[in-house]
Formats: sequence, structure tokens, C-alpha cells
Amino acid sequence: MKVELSIRRFNPETDQRPHVERYQVEVEPSDRLLDALNQVKWYQDGTLTYRRSCAHGICGSDAMLINGVNRLACKVLIRDLGDRITVEPLRGFRVIKDLVVDMEPFFAAYRSVKPYLINDDPVPHVERLQSPEERERFDDTTKCILCAACTTSCPSFWANEEYIGPAAIVNAHRFIFDSRDQGAQERLEVLNSKDGVWRCRTIFNCTDACPRGIEVTRAIQDVKRHLLDVRV
Repeated sequence: MKVELSIRRFNPETDQRPHVERYQVEVEPSDRLLDALNQVKWYQDGTLTYRRSCAHGICGSDAMLINGVNRLACKVLIRDLGDRITVEPLRGFRVIKDLVVDMEPFFAAYRSVKPYLINDDPVPHVERLQSPEERERFDDTTKCILCAACTTSCPSFWANEEYIGPAAIVNAHRFIFDSRDQGAQERLEVLNSKDGVWRCRTIFNCTDACPRGIEVTRAIQDVKRHLLDVRV
């Protein structure tokens, strides 16, 4: 089948403003959008710039705005998009070139919640054990691949770029509710700040956008309730 890709292009070295370029490509309905983008880059226009790596929905590097929805180009199938497809960079970040955005503010928010196990007890002779029930408490939020699809689909983030965003909260959740961790207080203080978890308006865009099926909004609500319980 033949599809038309309308791709938002912008090269800050030569362009005054973004513009749309259209490409016709021949693809199979079962191909992924990433296959179509590769056809454009390899055979029509080598200047087209986008991130991609694993191509299997694990690295999260090819998140972009596809037909107005945040998705991974390597996961979404052409047959689910129709024969006229619009492709744009993620909202809310500075565009470096074409579909590549500056992810540093996103990772700065991620680092701010200390997304690693904090435990000052002496290292045990065996693993730090926990029960299946304790592990299940944060199982869902371990699945985040840091693609930024959730954060850049959030109207609160669009309105305030200082908002820490759903992805950082998800990764804080993963450790706050880990029975082996001792750093919850530090993370909760960050999340209780003016640009923290209370900026969330429970719109559910983040949950809808997550390519890993994480219940992002529920995780955010877990953190809000915990903040009220512990009164940081």
C-alpha cells in the first residue's frame, strides 16, 4: 500500500521556522511507522533526522507525535494509522532537528527523584530479600523505558515546563514503595514541592500515552495519598 507521510521538519541552522514536508512511500500494512521513516531516510531524503535504536519497543528512543498521539514509531503499525500519516516531534521540548528533541530537561527531572536504591544498612551476605507481595507493590512502575511519551502528553507539563512530570513520578514511585529502600523521604520532599506531584490534574493523558501500559495516573495518585499519610 502507498502512504503519505507529512513530517514536521526544522533545521535551526537553515530554517527560520518549522515546516511540513510530504513523502510517498510503498509499505506493507504490517510494517511499522519506523519502517516507513527508514524508507524516506535511506531512499528519498537522507537529511531527515530522528532517533531510533532497538526497534523493538524497549529503548524508547523513537517516541514521537504520530497522528496527534504520542507513540513509539517502532511499535505502531501502518494499518492502524491509515494512508495519510502526520509525524511531529514530542511537544514541550526544544527541537534540535526535525523529530529529535532536547531530552536533557526530562532527564534532569528524572535524576532529581534519585531513581536508584538507597539503603545505608551494612551489605548483607545474601540478597536484600522481600516477599512477592512487597515486590508486587511497585511492579507496574518498573516497566518504564523513559521514552517521555507520558510527560509530553501532559497538559500540566505543556503549561509549566518546570513541572516534574509523570515519568519522574513513576520512577520515584518505583523506589518509594520498595520495601528495601530508605530514601523515600528525600524523594517525597522533591515531589511535594510547588512543581511536584500536586501539579497533576488527573487527566489520564499519561496513562493513555504509555507504550508499556503502565497505569501512570494510578501511580501518581499512590504518591499523592502517601504524601498525605506521611505528612512530609
